[in-house]
Amino acid sequence: MSSSSAVPAATGPLAGLRIIDLSTVLAAPLASQVLADYGADVIKVEPPGGDVFRHAGARRSPLMGPVFMHANRNKRSVVIDARVPRGRETILRLCRGAHGFLHNIRPSAMARLGLAYEDVARESPAIVYLNLVGYGSKGCYAGRPAYDDLIQGFGGLAATFTMSGAGEPRFVPMVIADRLAGLSAAHAMLAALVHQQRTGEGQQVEVPMFESLVQMVLGDHLGGLSFDPPAGPKGYVRLTTPNRRPYRTRDGYICVLVYTDRQWQKFFEAIGRRDIWESDPRFADQATRAQHYDDAYGMLADFLAERTTAQWLELLQACDLPAVPVSEIEDLVDDPHLRGSGFLETVEHPTEGRMLQMGVPQAFSVTPANVYRHAPRPGEQSSEVLAEAGFDAEEIEALLAAGVVRTDGSRDSGGDGDHNHNPPGKEP
Repeated sequence: MSSSSAVPAATGPLAGLRIIDLSTVLAAPLASQVLADYGADVIKVEPPGGDVFRHAGARRSPLMGPVFMHANRNKRSVVIDARVPRGRETILRLCRGAHGFLHNIRPSAMARLGLAYEDVARESPAIVYLNLVGYGSKGCYAGRPAYDDLIQGFGGLAATFTMSGAGEPRFVPMVIADRLAGLSAAHAMLAALVHQQRTGEGQQVEVPMFESLVQMVLGDHLGGLSFDPPAGPKGYVRLTTPNRRPYRTRDGYICVLVYTDRQWQKFFEAIGRRDIWESDPRFADQATRAQHYDDAYGMLADFLAERTTAQWLELLQACDLPAVPVSEIEDLVDDPHLRGSGFLETVEHPTEGRMLQMGVPQAFSVTPANVYRHAPRPGEQSSEVLAEAGFDAEEIEALLAAGVVRTDGSRDSGGDGDHNHNPPGKEP
């Protein structure tokens, strides 16, 4: 990872493609991060004041919060005020020759800004234009704002905790709906880019957060409601049994999954209780155990409480039974596999100093993806990107002087409240 003055060429499978990225917060920036990791030249167009997510989390300096930095590596930042005509014209000019355009601003706001699909396609007919929205445009919820918390609740994920005996709905303590939607957007963009590269044809792509999460929740838990009339209750019982959890040991916790017939037999033999395997009808076969998951996992919990975590890991791993300890965040930072594989490494950011960097988990044998740019300051590459787009020095200076384009990351409020992760705000 290096500064913009000495950046190695991208080597990933998308090297040579350019994406104009008007995304903010997390879902859509995660999508463009995947594209950037794979080698695309992602131009992050930020409003005056920068992406609002720059302020999230502990940080060493303003505008460089850790969640933002981890989701915006390998990108170049340009600050442009899209609310003024010259800003809109500048963005449209950047789109000429770009392969993709990505945003998570509500479609009505993009239309008011003059940056709807039709506007962008006039400048670049072959462009893939992706809009990550809260709810699909064909449904009655279209246009509503969407936060991760709202989508977790409305999309059925929070209620799965009550299905598993938690007593009340809960949120997963991650922005899981954002991250799922971001990954969905990344693969949708990739599919449309494949079509573009084959045919030269552009198109508009819509990725809704709500439907993306519902697809995942119902895929696991629609259960008997899949049929008309229902063939049984909702839910996949193995996932909702209260005894499916990290198990307490004498000195901590352990994760164990004993699943197949052979694994259950090996487990009982390892603890000297083959008699249970041979005599308890609940363990006869996979289909029978599926009717008694809570009993089986409850029995497993009782046995695991009798020894220490280290003792169980030694015994179970010797028997080739799946078992791992429960990791804290601090454990992951020093994990020997993550460090040894190069996925986690300590690097030097040019303005933020030493920091932990995550690598690209996917491995390509011919077109390796890697981290080759640090997360940018707001507008760090404004002049550089405009020059590449054909703006001459006089034009760039005029845009800077008028405040349409910025390079210093100035911190005025700038936001219009129309991103899919923000509540309704003023009109742009």
